[in-house]
Amino acid sequence: MKNIRPHLALILCNVIWAMDYPFYTLVLGRYVEALPMVTAALIVTALMSLVPLLWESAERVAPRDKRLFLGAALLVGVVRKLMMMYGLSRTSPIDGSIIATVTPLLVLMISVALGFDRFTKRKIVGLLLGMSGAVAVVLTGSATRHEHSQIIGNILIFASACTSACYMVWFKGLISRYRITTVMRWIYCIAALVVLPFGADSLLHTDFSVMHGRILFAALFVIFLPTYLPNLMLNYALSKVSPTITSVYGYLQPVLAILLSVAMGLDKLHWDTILFACVIFIGVWFVLTSYNTPKRVPLADR
Repeated sequence: MKNIRPHLALILCNVIWAMDYPFYTLVLGRYVEALPMVTAALIVTALMSLVPLLWESAERVAPRDKRLFLGAALLVGVVRKLMMMYGLSRTSPIDGSIIATVTPLLVLMISVALGFDRFTKRKIVGLLLGMSGAVAVVLTGSATRHEHSQIIGNILIFASACTSACYMVWFKGLISRYRITTVMRWIYCIAALVVLPFGADSLLHTDFSVMHGRILFAALFVIFLPTYLPNLMLNYALSKVSPTITSVYGYLQPVLAILLSVAMGLDKLHWDTILFACVIFIGVWFVLTSYNTPKRVPLADR
């Protein structure tokens, strides 16, 4: 049973993240704008991050690391969250979920640029394939047959993936020095405090009374679930299984997001999207399998 638990955790957190894409699309721009949605999600996540203090003592954080936590909070808690929300409000859940899978390729590019990694023939092939597929998906936002996509939305989703990759590389050392509950508490409490002055007014003037049924369920789901709990499960799984296995489970997200989006009538699946997605998946597979002894890379939060 203990051997099954990390795999169940990986399945559950990826299912939750896959549900993000159609649920965000269902709510954003129609019932709630991006800024109040981000504000609400960050406030809830910050409050949830304080709960572990009921049974564990607060971990001491070095003065220098407090400044790093501020940078991490601004990057992944504020900038990435806003770009993702605005992106999903302007593109299809299918395109969004597929574009987000290029994060490992972006991590490779940044790591090589900073001297933490090096290119091999296999990595170069994977990078060229994956990035060409990602660019193709982004550009389909301008095609008339992709009526649910906009190129600006695809660009914002790609930019949010870039911020995730930067977070993984730049703050890897910071994350490894502290408990994950400490990391989550510092990042999301800071992020909530930063966003609150800008989003509080729009959040208070959001008319939640017009939400009923699946709209209300979708709104509550994306506010309460995607950020805090899945990341705890993910980091638990990372302590038990290899990062390569973790990455494989990540492919559940676009598959489930596509199935949900089509079933809910939010998007249509086109042959060119399937082709470009396969190109991205093959490219990422080339990169992941090029590591004989993969190291743990923290994944960016939702």
